Amino acid sequence: MGVPCVRVRREAGEATRQRLADADLVDDGYDITVADGWLYVPVTDPTGVPEEFAVVEFDAPVREGQTMPADILGFEPSYERIGDLVIVDEDDPERARSVADALMASDLPVEGVLNRASKIKGEQRVRDWEVLAGDTTEVVHREYGCAFELDLAEVYFSPRLATERHRVVEQVEAGERAFDMFAGVGPFVVPFAKRGATCVGTDINEAAIEYLRRNAEHNGVADRVTGICGDVRDVAADYAGWADRVVMNLPHSADAFLDTAVRLAGEDCTLHYYDIQSDDDLFGPGERAIRAAAEPEYEVTVETRRAVRSYAPGEQNVVLDVSLRR
Repeated sequence: MGVPCVRVRREAGEATRQRLADADLVDDGYDITVADGWLYVPVTDPTGVPEEFAVVEFDAPVREGQTMPADILGFEPSYERIGDLVIVDEDDPERARSVADALMASDLPVEGVLNRASKIKGEQRVRDWEVLAGDTTEVVHREYGCAFELDLAEVYFSPRLATERHRVVEQVEAGERAFDMFAGVGPFVVPFAKRGATCVGTDINEAAIEYLRRNAEHNGVADRVTGICGDVRDVAADYAGWADRVVMNLPHSADAFLDTAVRLAGEDCTLHYYDIQSDDDLFGPGERAIRAAAEPEYEVTVETRRAVRSYAPGEQNVVLDVSLRR
C-alpha cells in the first residue's frame, strides 16, 4: 500500500530530508528509498509539507525492526494524527485503551492519544476529549509551511480541511486586505499574511484569538494580522467596505451572517462561503442566500462551486467562491 512521500532528485535528498526532519515530518516507520534517480522520503502529514516539494504515493517498505500498532493489536486501527498527538474515535473503553497502548508502544512518533468523548457542541464548536495517553490536549500542527499552536479542548480545528485552505491561500496576492469572520487559531489569516496580505480575524472564542495572535507571531506575520475577540456583527462597523477577500467558514450558520459579509466587502471582493447541504441541491441554497444579501448593490458572479468533503450520509460540506463587484 502506498504511503505519502516527498519525491526529490537524489542529489537534493539530504537537504530535503533535513528540512522535513526539522519540521517533524519524516515518517520513521518506513525506509527512505531510491528508485529511478528519485529519492522518496515518507512523511507523517502530507498537508504540512512545504509547497515547493512534490508529495506522491509510493510503496515505501516498512522499516526493518519497526513495530507498528497493527503488529501489536492484530488489526489495523483507525486513527488521525495531528502534530505529535493521535486522535481515535472508539466507543468501547477497553478497545480504546488497547489501541492507545499499542500506539504508544509502537515506533510511531507519538506523545499522546486522545479519544473523542463528545460531538462538536456549543457556540464555540468544541468537543470533550478523553486523554488515553500523555498529559495534554495542546499540540503544534504544521500545514503547508505554517505552524499552528492550539488546544483541541479549547478551540475548533480540523486538519482535514488543510487542502481546501491551501486552495484558497493560493488565490491571495500581496497587498490584499482579507477578513476571516470566524478565524479560529488563524489557519486562513496566517498563510494569507505570509503571502503579503493585511488580515483581520474575528472569533467569539477568546482562547482561539489568543492562539491566532501567538501563531501570527511565531510565523513572523504579526505585523500584518489583527485578531479581534468578539461577534463579527459588532466588529463590522469598523471595517465597512474594507475587504478585498472575506472568508465565511461557519457551515450550518454562515447564511445568518451574509449581511455582515456584504457590509465588509469593498468595491471588488471575493467571498469564500462554506455550507452544509443535501446532495439534492448542494449549491443552490447558498447561492440564493448570497444573491439575496448582495444584489442589487453588487454584481454577483459564482466563480467556483466545489464539494469539499462528505459531511454525513446525503450531505456535503461545500464552498462557493463568489465575486462581488459593486
